[in-house]
Amino acid sequence: MLELKNISFSAEEGGKTSEIIRGIDLDIPDNKFIVITGPNGGGKSTLAKVIAGIVEPTGGQLIFNGTDITNMSITDRAKAGIGFAFQQPVRFKGLTVLDLLRIAAGKNLSVSDACVYLSEVGLCAKDYIKREVNASLSGGELKRIEIATIMARDVSLAVFDEPEAGIDLWSFNNLIRIFENMRKADDKRTVVVISHQERLLKIADEIIVLSDGQVVNRGPADEIMPLIMGSKYAQSICPKME
Repeated sequence: MLELKNISFSAEEGGKTSEIIRGIDLDIPDNKFIVITGPNGGGKSTLAKVIAGIVEPTGGQLIFNGTDITNMSITDRAKAGIGFAFQQPVRFKGLTVLDLLRIAAGKNLSVSDACVYLSEVGLCAKDYIKREVNASLSGGELKRIEIATIMARDVSLAVFDEPEAGIDLWSFNNLIRIFENMRKADDKRTVVVISHQERLLKIADEIIVLSDGQVVNRGPADEIMPLIMGSKYAQSICPKME
């Protein structure tokens, strides 16, 4: 379980300090598929980066499986079992997909084992295993390869920051299928997705609504979705994927 206790984050810009996250108290239980949503600028991506250790909170405490990780580096959090997927995955010229999966797993994966992870994200392994992680890959392909690396790492908490960003409808439909399979998987992995997309919200075990840096609602998808769709910022939260 991940516990956030009175987490705050402020940033300075132009000589002024802005509160982006305001004293959030939140628990993320084990073995759940959770979507965090809310209006643009509400602090969702910042919260994801605080959980991953990319940015440090300016106040509060994070407890992961009973251990205080507030001051842990992103590397130490990764070792503790927290994985993070960026909106725009990083490209690595000269590094093959197989190399990347081996680095993620922390061991010399066999080609057949690496192919299993690629197959799980809907990629034909023989077409990708030796390809470089460079500009020749589309945004959708990179997103799925990044998810494969998280699977290879066998993390207990996987955080995805707006996985639908910058991809086409076909790639988005594939991502939905991958996340549906992750939700149904019989393991202890908790998945947290930052998203506006209605289709992702509908498959969540729980939805957390973040606005103005605070949690304003939380509950099962079937309870929260009607409230979201009837809210004044529904179009901001749930744009259609055309």
